[in-house]
Amino acid sequence: MCMVRAFAALNVYNNCKKKKKKKESWFLVDFTYCALVCKPILRDFCLLVFQEEMSGESAVSSAVPAATTRTASSKSSSRSSKYVKLNVGGALYYTTMQTLTKQDTMLKAMFSGRMEVLTDSEGWILIDRCGKHFGTILNYLRDGAVLLPDSRRQTEELLAEAKYYLVQGLADECTAALQDKETYEPLCKVPLMTSSKEEQKLIATANKPTVKLLYNRSNNKYSYTSNSDDNMLKNIELFDKLSLRFNGRVLFIKDVIGDEICCWSFYGQGRKIAEVCCTSIVYATEKKQTKVEFPEARIYEETLNILLYESHDGRGPDNALLEATGGAAGRSHHLDEDEEQELIVPRIHIITTRQPRTHHHQ
Repeated sequence: MCMVRAFAALNVYNNCKKKKKKKESWFLVDFTYCALVCKPILRDFCLLVFQEEMSGESAVSSAVPAATTRTASSKSSSRSSKYVKLNVGGALYYTTMQTLTKQDTMLKAMFSGRMEVLTDSEGWILIDRCGKHFGTILNYLRDGAVLLPDSRRQTEELLAEAKYYLVQGLADECTAALQDKETYEPLCKVPLMTSSKEEQKLIATANKPTVKLLYNRSNNKYSYTSNSDDNMLKNIELFDKLSLRFNGRVLFIKDVIGDEICCWSFYGQGRKIAEVCCTSIVYATEKKQTKVEFPEARIYEETLNILLYESHDGRGPDNALLEATGGAAGRSHHLDEDEEQELIVPRIHIITTRQPRTHHHQ
């Protein structure tokens, strides 16, 4: 009804202006009524005309459609650029209505008036959902593309959020990425050396202590003793167990092309700290034989000692602890280059100090 009265008043207003007639009193009354009860767009126009009539200034507008278009465009622009405060599971985000309603998602339904939203006393709109990946959701709505996480678990979490908010494009990208990541990466990796140059580079650039097992059964010139093959396998099994036990703290590498038969080497800060050689030549029979030992206790001891060279918070090993325990690095960091070259790496031959066994007949 108010719109009919407003248009009638407008026609009278325009006719009076053309014929320079005095406006009827009901005209002002109707425009005042329309300004109070009409819809916002028409109300703004009525107020402008009423103010013009009372002040005697030039007309602001002579047609409702033009004023309506400009007002609607202005209000639409103001609404789209309006910032919204979101509290998603305790994580706070600022964004615009334009971003939230850019794609056909659940968020568009929430902020277009089709769904009820909860607001706290400070004006934050509450969304009962984990906010960990909500920033990625917003970035996808803004740009139409995002970088997906490297971790399979985080990609799965993002996929769940994309499905919840009905962001179909992002959900499709996450699903495709997960299909590409079907190959499982092992937690424990033991590099196998292909050359001495590769070994040197790997040890020099490692940011943690290194344990190397060199075993090459074909390096032997003589026959093996009866227990040598069994002891060789025990050394390899112990290496595998240690690599599982200290995975992440120590770098374990294997070498099957070296000059030794079975030898353990321990490195800290890129330098060799100790070595345990498990082979020797025995003369128990008429001919020479190669004997392979399994010095389990000694290997455990050197492995635990090498943990002293472990970096702490990216600051390197604790030199005070190395000095207190007699570590080579704790002593050598006070030496000059000439003295460091004279630092002797202990090489332990397991049976070199043993006397040849004699046979006793029962």
